[in-house]
Amino acid sequence: MYQIVEPKETSRAAAFELWRNSPTPMVTFLKTLDVSRLVRMSRRKGLKFNKLLCYCIGQAATGIDEMFQLPVGDVFHRFDGLCIDVIVNVNKGGIQYCDIPFTDDFQKFSADYDRLTREVAETGIYNDMCDSLMCIGTSALVKYDIDAVINAHSGYWNNPFIAWGSYRKGLFRTTLPVSMQFHHAQMDGQQAALYLDRLQETIKTLKI
Repeated sequence: MYQIVEPKETSRAAAFELWRNSPTPMVTFLKTLDVSRLVRMSRRKGLKFNKLLCYCIGQAATGIDEMFQLPVGDVFHRFDGLCIDVIVNVNKGGIQYCDIPFTDDFQKFSADYDRLTREVAETGIYNDMCDSLMCIGTSALVKYDIDAVINAHSGYWNNPFIAWGSYRKGLFRTTLPVSMQFHHAQMDGQQAALYLDRLQETIKTLKI
């Protein structure tokens, strides 16, 4: 679950006042990641590339306080844990969202990922954990060679959002352009850049 935190009691007090009522509070960063290790690991262990990347997305967020603090109305919701939201193709057609609870234990995360995405594909029902866990949204358009996704701000979905397309094979490494959207009341560019650096380091050093 979450705790309600008054912004004035946090280090984000000034930023919250500046950005909470902005009609365009979302900021988007772009970064090209070296995902060579994930591609090799995916092939060697027979694991889905997107599953590995989603695990790294969660792992990189641990230890960054701002990633657990979501602006909602006039307050922050402070969460104790994370989930990674993925988009699932429903068997009967269309798409649906699926929240995967994050844990450092990759085997458990992997099992939850497989089980929950399969259930959502079969039922078409959104597995929603956003009331109990801080959600990092993702969108994987792996069939398409795109550079970035800049999401529209609905006024409701303030969570961090990471999107990517297909990875690009080079002579010596494989790269993946990603875009990260975040609410400026939640974090500044420094924290977002730190997160993306941590994501790259997590990918390069991943052991499962």
